[in-house]
Amino acid sequence: MLFLTPSVGASTELREVSSQRTSSPDSHDHLLLLYNTHTDERIDIVYRRGDAYIPDALAKLDFFLRDHRTGDVRHFDPRLYDILSDLTKSVGRPGGEIYIVCGYRTSSTNESLRAHTTGVAKNSLHLQAEAVDLRMPGIDTLKLRKAALALARGGVGYYPHSDFIHLDVGRVRQWCFDCPANLIASD
Repeated sequence: MLFLTPSVGASTELREVSSQRTSSPDSHDHLLLLYNTHTDERIDIVYRRGDAYIPDALAKLDFFLRDHRTGDVRHFDPRLYDILSDLTKSVGRPGGEIYIVCGYRTSSTNESLRAHTTGVAKNSLHLQAEAVDLRMPGIDTLKLRKAALALARGGVGYYPHSDFIHLDVGRVRQWCFDCPANLIASD
């Protein structure tokens, strides 16, 4: 069960009851600890037990990753949550906090971003709720990128000047936006 509670300032926090953190010997809990950099919300949640996704937890994650400009919510592909969980393990921080820079985007939000910034794809998988942009406190984004590439489970974009990586559940591919030539050559 999650509770929506105010944190310091105007932020909101989604907190899981600790009884859901305890796993029985025959089940394996998959959890995520996320912080939304735009809404100042946190969610700490078990989203899968063993091979079974928890529908209520997925709905809470979908809301958490909503388009923060419009409030629109779309159901995310749960494989993305598995990639995020595995990414924390691969950088040596299982269950570590992930800062979400962008989750779902409506087409109007995507068009607005395209008009005012660079590096935004017209047919972004954010529109399909199949992508997130993220960073992890205390982990260099280049290290995150390398760990995500090693997972080989979807697209990985690297935005070094904005200090985040993009992850999606699309085909395995990579790109580096406005990267130095030496980094591109090492790929």
